[in-house]
Amino acid sequence: MLKRIIVGAGLATAAWGTFRTVNQWSSTWGVDLAEQTKPLPGDDLVPEGTNLLTRGITIDAPPESVWPWLVQMGYGRAGWYSYDRLDMKGMSADRILPEFQSLEVGDVMPTHEDGGFEVRHLSPNHALAVYLDTAVVESWQKKPKESISAKETPGLAMSGGFLGTASPNEFKASWAFVLEPAGPGRTRLIERTRGWFGKGNPGTKVLMPTLGFGVFVMERRQMLGLKQRVERNAHFDRIEKEAAVPGQMKTIAHNGESDVPVITPAAG
Repeated sequence: MLKRIIVGAGLATAAWGTFRTVNQWSSTWGVDLAEQTKPLPGDDLVPEGTNLLTRGITIDAPPESVWPWLVQMGYGRAGWYSYDRLDMKGMSADRILPEFQSLEVGDVMPTHEDGGFEVRHLSPNHALAVYLDTAVVESWQKKPKESISAKETPGLAMSGGFLGTASPNEFKASWAFVLEPAGPGRTRLIERTRGWFGKGNPGTKVLMPTLGFGVFVMERRQMLGLKQRVERNAHFDRIEKEAAVPGQMKTIAHNGESDVPVITPAAG
């Protein structure tokens, strides 16, 4: 009995240590205290809500190089640059797709075949904010739809079932992507989710904390995936531009002009 108590206490201590480590990691990753409370585009979409998550990441590329990657996001488009097995059918794009560069207020940024976030704020090279509420979700349910294939997209099918259990009866949510210059050729990407939730249902109080942590995990991976893609492509673009600039001529030109000095022999 004593052995079981000792083993149990050891496991509990290890579990508590792991929980504290994970909690500290999730509560500090990408956090800038000044960004937590500063007003951002899209805050007005859920004025009665609270800031659920505000995180940022610095990208070694100017805002105009980051923007095309934002506007092409979405299921069936360029993806979300996150864990594709959970939110995509296939892989997220690793290049800019011209066919998905047109985005306007009122458009839908899909999360699945039947619907997604509504674009509510659009300021090129600066801010994109999308919105979701109970009415939008109900409008999806009225459309003829095919069930999500657990075989083709097991993660999406699983998360869809989870959301069906955890989603409150009334809610409003916004997700903003804000690009701010962070020095020459650098950008600070700030993402903020705001939410307002009604009374919910019996499963909401139990599952919402788990859902909140899941949102952080997905957003973190999304920000890292975006940074990786933007910086890699910006690097290749620089190489191509440098290669396109001709170097100094190494031999005397046939047209009589040259960058090689002509040495006149001294008189004998």
